[in-house]
Amino acid sequence: MLNLTVLGLIIGNTLSNATPVLFTGLGGMMSEKSGVVNIGLEGMMTIGALVAATVGYYVGNPWLGFLAGGLAGMFFGLIHAIVSVTFAGDQTISGIAINTLAPGLALFLARLFFDGATQTPSIPLENKIPRLFDGLIKNQGLKNIFSQYATVYLALISVILLYVFLYKTKWGLRLIAVGEHPKAAETLDISVRKIRYLAVMFSGFMGGLGGASMSLAVVSVFSPTLIAGQGYIALVCVIFGNWKPQGVLVGSLFFGLTQAIATYLTGTSIHLPMEFISMIPYISILLFLILFNKKSKAPKVSGKPYLTEDI
Repeated sequence: MLNLTVLGLIIGNTLSNATPVLFTGLGGMMSEKSGVVNIGLEGMMTIGALVAATVGYYVGNPWLGFLAGGLAGMFFGLIHAIVSVTFAGDQTISGIAINTLAPGLALFLARLFFDGATQTPSIPLENKIPRLFDGLIKNQGLKNIFSQYATVYLALISVILLYVFLYKTKWGLRLIAVGEHPKAAETLDISVRKIRYLAVMFSGFMGGLGGASMSLAVVSVFSPTLIAGQGYIALVCVIFGNWKPQGVLVGSLFFGLTQAIATYLTGTSIHLPMEFISMIPYISILLFLILFNKKSKAPKVSGKPYLTEDI
C-alpha cells in the first residue's frame, strides 16, 4: 500500500537516483553550450567513480574522494578538449574513444590497487558522503525525503548557480555566444578556444562528480557495472532539457523517479519479470525524449569544430 512513508521513500529515492545524472548532465550542457559535444560523459563518470571510491577507501575522507573523482573526470575532459578544440577533431569519435578508454583504465587501476579485483571493497558507513538532517527529523515520511546525502543538495545548488552564471553574468553570456556565433564572438576579443577548453574541462569535472556521487553516496563500492549507461542518460536529459539547467533538472528527476518506481515494484506483490522492471527507467526516458525532442533546440554550432583561420 502506498502510504505517506512509502511515498516519502519514493521521493527520497528519486532525488538520490537523479543526483549522479544531474551532475553529469549539467556538465554536458555547459560543454554543448560552448559548441563542443561531449558524449564521453559515460567514461568520465566511470573513472570518477573508481578514483573517488579508491581515494575514499584508502584516505577515509569522502570529500577528498569526491574531489579526486571530479579531477579524474576533468583529466579526460582535457583530453577531449585537446582533440576537439586544438586539433578540431571529430567530437563524436573523441567521445566514443573516451567511453572505451576510461572504463578500461578504471578496471586496470582497480586490479592494480585491489589485488586483481575489479570491484573495490565496501567503504565503511562513516567514510561515505554524510546525510544532512540525519536524526533531526522524526517523521519517517519527511525523513525519507529530506535526510539526503549532501551530494543531493550540492547538485540542486549547482542548478541555481549555473543558471545565474549563464544568464546573469557576462562570462555566461560569452559562453553562450561562443556556442551560437563563434566568429562574431572572436571579433569582440572573446577567446573561443579558451572558453571551450574551460567548458569541456568543467563538463569532465562534473561527470567525475556524478560518478563519485555514485560510489561514495548512492552505493559504497565501485564495480564495472556501476554507471550502467547513466552518462548517456545525462545526454538525453540535456537534449530534453533544451540545454538549460532547469530543463536538465527536470529530466534528471524524471529518470530518478522511474528508477525509484522500479525499485518500489521489486518489493511489491506485482509479479513482473525482473528484466522488465530493470528496463523501465531506460524505456521511459527514451519515450520522454521522443515526445519532447521536437521542442529542443541545440546551440547553433554544437558539434562543429572551429579554427581561428575560419574568420
